[in-house]
Amino acid sequence: DAAAGEHAMLNLDAIQSLACGGLFLLVGYAIRKRVPLLARFSIPAPVIGGLLVALALLACRQWEVTPVRFDTTFKQPLMIAFFTAIGFNASTSLLRIGGRQLLLFLGLASGLAVVQNLVGIGLATAFGLPPLFGVITGSVTLTGGPATGMAFAPVFAEAGVHGAASVALANAMAGIVLGSVIGAPVATMLIERLKLRTPTGSPHAAATVTVTLADEPPAGAPRVEEAAYSGLRNFVWRLLAMGLGAWISGGLGQLGLTLPAYIGAMLVGALIRNIDDRHGWFGLSMPTIDVIGNTCLSLFLVMALMDLHLWELSGLALPLLVNLGVQSLIVVAFCCWPLLQLMGRDYDAAVMASGFIGFMLGTTANAMAVMSSLTERFGPAPRAFLVAPIVGAFLIDFTNAIVITFFINGWK
Repeated sequence: DAAAGEHAMLNLDAIQSLACGGLFLLVGYAIRKRVPLLARFSIPAPVIGGLLVALALLACRQWEVTPVRFDTTFKQPLMIAFFTAIGFNASTSLLRIGGRQLLLFLGLASGLAVVQNLVGIGLATAFGLPPLFGVITGSVTLTGGPATGMAFAPVFAEAGVHGAASVALANAMAGIVLGSVIGAPVATMLIERLKLRTPTGSPHAAATVTVTLADEPPAGAPRVEEAAYSGLRNFVWRLLAMGLGAWISGGLGQLGLTLPAYIGAMLVGALIRNIDDRHGWFGLSMPTIDVIGNTCLSLFLVMALMDLHLWELSGLALPLLVNLGVQSLIVVAFCCWPLLQLMGRDYDAAVMASGFIGFMLGTTANAMAVMSSLTERFGPAPRAFLVAPIVGAFLIDFTNAIVITFFINGWK
């Protein structure tokens, strides 16, 4: 592959590659807008655009042609910037809002992430593949989704998993589709079989109206100078978290721990957020941080996929299909029991189960889409929309990173 890259017809530098990524990101949004099926399954636009390039390069490979070579220098900084935003979202005040149920839901999700890796290792061993192949097809890409999968892929590649990035993409994409397809039918079956009803007029319905995952917009539109300064300030805090986090990640690496590059930045981001919640020293604006984070995620994903070697998946189709089938059955069984029982065995618990399937096989976007489809049919589920998004959007990323790190260092 390296030799083929040297004889590419066109070599793009880092800036040109980033610009190309941005262009195909917009192409991904345009395609999703025109193909309703892609929107229905919550397929991310960056995945559509990046995969289009990867498929084109795969086709060119059949004729032994390498039309372009990308410089993905900006890929890692973009990835770290996104996960820093995850750290900024990890507020202990959100844990207090959700209370016992939020912690229980997070505990169940984290426990199932461990199970996903153990099952993946068992299946990988049965197929004569490295144990870490089972981890990357376990919680890395199912609980974590494509972003976590592509972030950890270099670590797995260094540990000997052949075609780690391609495997991560294939497993994550299949999980997204399965999470969208399975979640609603399973919850519908539970609601109808157990005759569950929406808690209309319950205390939760009134209490959660004011609960948001981000700051409320100000009463009046800020002046241009104030808005610009706010954006600059939040951008600087993000850069500070990334800089300090690099030292922390380096220090942990010297202790012999194999960690993704974003761990330190994510921890510093969480520290800054909770200090700001308590003292207000940094003046964080979560909407601004989220916009920057989502932009970085989109560009990271499209650039990672543009440089993907899909031909490395040759011969792995059967292990991937068997793993996805078994993992899906386990997630569904887990939702029917014990998750439904422990979360209250009521209507909100059933809707939470659908969201759980969505983000434990796919992404939080899948979870929200599935839950919304259920509430449109059966009525509001305020407790579910408080607990599931908080866990799926960022808290599970913290615990899953710990789980993944444990398995990597245990089986490398």
